[in-house]
Amino acid sequence: MNPVKPGETPRTPWIVGVSGASGTPYAAAVLRGLLAAGESVDLVVSRASRLTLLDETGIAFRDAHWREDLREWLGRGADGKPGTFVVDVDGDRVRHWGAGDLAAGPSSGSYPAKGMLIVPASTACVAGVALGLSKDLLQRAASVTLKEGRRLVVAVRETPLAGQTLKQLVALDEAGAVVLPASPAFYAGATHIQDLVDFVAGRVLDAAGVPHRLYRRWEGELGGSRPVR
Repeated sequence: MNPVKPGETPRTPWIVGVSGASGTPYAAAVLRGLLAAGESVDLVVSRASRLTLLDETGIAFRDAHWREDLREWLGRGADGKPGTFVVDVDGDRVRHWGAGDLAAGPSSGSYPAKGMLIVPASTACVAGVALGLSKDLLQRAASVTLKEGRRLVVAVRETPLAGQTLKQLVALDEAGAVVLPASPAFYAGATHIQDLVDFVAGRVLDAAGVPHRLYRRWEGELGGSRPVR
């Protein structure tokens, strides 16, 4: 870790946690959006999410080769086509922390961070954060984010939602988190699966206050999103 030199702006990243829910394309779109906006990212990929990523993309996310695997993951479109995007993950703009590393930087409130985005958030992850279990780095980083009063966005991806999960989501809302269901809208004129994914990713970035151009915003005009025939 490089020390901050005099006159240099300290690195203050967004922590992005990826849990085991289906929806790894949402996480990829959020990561691309953060990097496109010039933000730094600290990435925590849970053990369960690695199974989901393997199932949804065929990519095995490996700690020893995480840059290579992340580059391949972020390069894929929501339809699974490789090479759709070109994303630079080299240098210090992206750091990866193992989910089992409870001594990692994001485990402490003194570690500088802008906030945390959990995309997607499984019901197990929701429960762990709501109850303050801190069983892995993802949950611990989320607890730290809440206790430090930083922005926490929880993009829950499950349907239907059981009563207990709804109670836990209310608890997170009351604790100051933004509960953001991964629920695409159609008024933006989606014509491709990537458009639907980008809408959800854009709403996550909106909640974080990060500028982007991932979807067409509502401008008060009915029919404005209809394709020209």
